[in-house]
Amino acid sequence: MGTNHTARDFPIVCVGGSAGGLDAYTRLLQDLPGDLGVAIVIVNHVRTIATQLHEVLPRFTSMPVELITDQLLIRPNRVFIIPERRDLHVLDGDFILKPISKPRGWPDVITVFLRSLAEHWDGKLIAVIVSGYDGDGAVALRDIKEVGGITIAQRLDTARQPDMPESAIATGFVDFIQTPKEIAETISRIAHEVK
Repeated sequence: MGTNHTARDFPIVCVGGSAGGLDAYTRLLQDLPGDLGVAIVIVNHVRTIATQLHEVLPRFTSMPVELITDQLLIRPNRVFIIPERRDLHVLDGDFILKPISKPRGWPDVITVFLRSLAEHWDGKLIAVIVSGYDGDGAVALRDIKEVGGITIAQRLDTARQPDMPESAIATGFVDFIQTPKEIAETISRIAHEVK
């Protein structure tokens, strides 16, 4: 197979967060090697403000950082950022963007993406819930576990806003509760096991 990866056999790491998430994303990326062979997808649940993450995060990682466009091919050793006001799905190895399904109240873009991954991604899945308000992503952790994925929540005392990781932990479907540095180590270990 070589490095073609057309079989979509590499892990996807979904990092879901919102308020205080930037701190977690930067600390996590700083400790991740750029050649791990995983695709990092940052699903930051801001509804209206244009994301700046694709401009900020390249300072913290050697991996290319891309703002997701519709039908963008998912590739390893890259960081992908969800654009604002969109739901994110996967199909046939591509990202699919749709209008946000919940335009009012707290968004559920992390939940939507995790469920799409559980249904349509062949490779290993790692779901990480970091700092943020509300509980986006929590209800989809069971789906990730059911397809053999790994679930991680940021340790509450390291999260600037612990609501989201706390909601994730409360589901009982979290494998690890870790600091951003420990999360990076866990992702690295799982990526090496998959190779």
